[in-house]
Amino acid sequence: MRKKVVVFGGGTGMSSLLKGLKEFPIDITAVVSVCDDGRSTGRLREEFHVPAMGDIRQVLVSLSETEPLVEKLLNYRFKSNSDLNGHPVGNLLLTALSNMTGNMSSGVEALGKVLNLKGHILPLTEDEVTLVAKMEDGKVIEGEHNITEYNGKIKEVYYKEEPVLNDLVEEAIKEADLIILSMGSLYSSIIPNLLCKDVIKLIDNSKVPIMYTCNLMTQPGETDDLTVSEHVNILNRYLGKRKVNVVLANEGLIKESIRKKYETLEQKDPVKLDRENLGDIEVISNDYVKIENELLRHDAILLSLDIFKYLITK
Repeated sequence: MRKKVVVFGGGTGMSSLLKGLKEFPIDITAVVSVCDDGRSTGRLREEFHVPAMGDIRQVLVSLSETEPLVEKLLNYRFKSNSDLNGHPVGNLLLTALSNMTGNMSSGVEALGKVLNLKGHILPLTEDEVTLVAKMEDGKVIEGEHNITEYNGKIKEVYYKEEPVLNDLVEEAIKEADLIILSMGSLYSSIIPNLLCKDVIKLIDNSKVPIMYTCNLMTQPGETDDLTVSEHVNILNRYLGKRKVNVVLANEGLIKESIRKKYETLEQKDPVKLDRENLGDIEVISNDYVKIENELLRHDAILLSLDIFKYLITK
C-alpha cells in the first residue's frame, strides 16, 4: 500500500518540494495556508470574500501533469489599464470555481481534475483569516503582505480570528504516515498552518513522525542569522506536545558568487547545519544545492528521494 504524506506550507518552498515528491509512489496531500492578502490575492479576497488562492495556484502548478503551456497560462498576469491588471489567470479561475462550487476546496478539486494532479490540495480553512505579527520593536502588524514588507524582526505571529479547520484536512492528518513541514517562509507560510488549534490537537493525537525540510537560506525579518536548530526551535514553539522528530538539511557548499549575490541583494545567508544543537532529532543531510538561472534552489528530486527512503524504512 502506498504511503501517505501530509505537507504543510505555502508559496515557492512548498511548490519546489512537491515537484520532487510527485515523482515518487506516494499519496500526497498538500495543506496550504490561506492568509496571503497582497496583490491579486488581496484584491480578490476583498471583492469576493474567498480564502487566499495565490499559494494554492502555485501548488496546483507544481503537482500538475499537464503541458508546460498550461503552467504558463495559470501564472500569466494580465497587463492592462483595467481591473484585470495584475491578476494571474489561475487566481481568476480559482475564484470562479470557488463561487460555482460553493467553496475553495471544491473549486481546487475541480481545477485539479483538469490539470491531472498527482496529489490533493486543501486550503487550511474556508475562512478569510488575517495573519497578525508582533514585532521585536513592539509594533503589531496586520496582514501578511504588511508583515513581509515591514522593516523589522518578527517576534510572534497569530490569527486575528480563530480559523475553522477544513474537515478534509482533519481526515488527511488522521490517515497520514508522515507529516512534513515544508521549507518556505517560516512565519508567513509554514507556521500559519500551526496556528489552528485543531491542527495541533490532531498532530498531538497522531503517532507518525513530524519532519521539517529546512530552508537553504535565511529570510530577512523572519530568520536572520538562524541555524537549523533555531529554525526547529521556533517551529516547536508553535507545535503542541509533539515536536519535530526528523530534519532534512543541506550540507552542500553554495558557490561564493551566488552566496555573495544573495547576501548583497536580498540580505540572505546560508542556514548553518548545527548538528550538535539538535539533540535527539534525526538529521538527514545531503548536498541539496541546485542553481537554476543563477537562482538558488533545492534539488527537489534528491530531497524527495531522501524523504521517500525515510518513509519506506519507518
